[in-house]
Amino acid sequence: MFNNVITMKKVLGTIALYALPVLVFAQGSGVQLGNFNSGVNQVQQIVNLLIPVVTALALLFFFWGLAKFILAAGDEAAKDEGKRIMIWGVVALFVMAAVWGLIQFIGEIFGVDTSGGQINTPRIR
Repeated sequence: MFNNVITMKKVLGTIALYALPVLVFAQGSGVQLGNFNSGVNQVQQIVNLLIPVVTALALLFFFWGLAKFILAAGDEAAKDEGKRIMIWGVVALFVMAAVWGLIQFIGEIFGVDTSGGQINTPRIR
C-alpha cells in the first residue's frame, strides 16, 4: 500500500509538472477574467433571489409555531412545541437581520455600494 501512495504522488506530480506550462501559456497577453466576472455576477443574482425566499420561510416557520401554539388548547406538550418553533423562527429572523445590518455597516465603512447591481471584480493587467 505504501508503494501505491508513492506511485500516486509521482504520477500526480508528473501530471502537474507537465500541465503547468499549458496553464501559463493559456493566459496569453493580459489576463482575461470575463468568465470569473460572469460567474461572480451569477452567484450574486442567485443569492439575491434566495434572500427573500429564506426570509419568507423563516417568517412562515414563526407563524406555523404561532398557529400550533394557539390551536393547542390545553395540550401542554403541543404548546411547548409551538413555543419552540416560534423561538427558532424569531432567532432565524434575528440572525438574518443582524447579518444584513452587519454587511451594510461594513459596506459603509469601506465605501462599498451594497445596494445591488453588478459586482466589479479586480482586473489584472
